[in-house]
Amino acid sequence: MIRATTLKDITTIQQIARISWNDTYKDIIPENVQEIFLEKAYSPMMLAKRIEKTIFLVAEYKGETIGFANFTYVDEDGDAELTAIYVLPEFQKMGYGRKLLEAGVNHMSVGKQLFVYVESKNESARIFYERYGFECLEEFDEYFEGHPLSTAKYLYPLKTPAY
Repeated sequence: MIRATTLKDITTIQQIARISWNDTYKDIIPENVQEIFLEKAYSPMMLAKRIEKTIFLVAEYKGETIGFANFTYVDEDGDAELTAIYVLPEFQKMGYGRKLLEAGVNHMSVGKQLFVYVESKNESARIFYERYGFECLEEFDEYFEGHPLSTAKYLYPLKTPAY
């Protein structure tokens, strides 16, 4: 089941983020850099703000929260961004990521495009997005909490209004 996130989900989201990040980025991003990011992006205050101001969904399996996705709303230019999507490792490749992605896209009534930024070495995420129909627009180098990374920018076309 996919549902809207509530403030009661904050602790579980923090746990899923930490487990997923450590699993996904163990050979890509140093642990101390991951920790700095997780402390900022998944603090209770930041999560409360994201729950209030963005599309924030959780996936449940037998009543247990096993993943989440976070999207910005479509802006005045018709753009939105998928800022996070994580499913616990033992529930990956079971369709929950796809369900979260589809539910988020369905929450956007109309728009032009959905962007997502992926660490270039995160092959499983890249395969996931490409299978869903995202197109890689570019790759660029940047610093993430002071650590050099290569990032891939992906685009997915959204529903446009029919006039």
